Amino acid sequence: GIVLELLKEAMVSKLGDTKGFLINGYPRELKEAEEFESKIGEPKLVFYLDCSAETMSSRLLMRDQSSQHSDNTETIKEGIESYYQASKPMIAYYEGKTQLCKVN
Repeated sequence: GIVLELLKEAMVSKLGDTKGFLINGYPRELKEAEEFESKIGEPKLVFYLDCSAETMSSRLLMRDQSSQHSDNTETIKEGIESYYQASKPMIAYYEGKTQLCKVN
């Protein structure tokens, strides 16, 4: 709820200055998508960056080498599995609304 309220405040403050918004990484779950629509409105388009677990894992491991992150392979694997489980219902929801644009 806090993230959604902060997002709403930021969007409302820029309403006169923009033609739209690009929101990165939110919502991540169906519940968040439904809350977003009820409190802010239905998005016109949702981008889904579709890549394999292997690609995500290798990119996260490269990120670890160039930053202070210390995720190991098992932690990354668990995070990716959690992401897939949480995002599947949301992706299906937006596919049903024909608002989803998958980007390979």
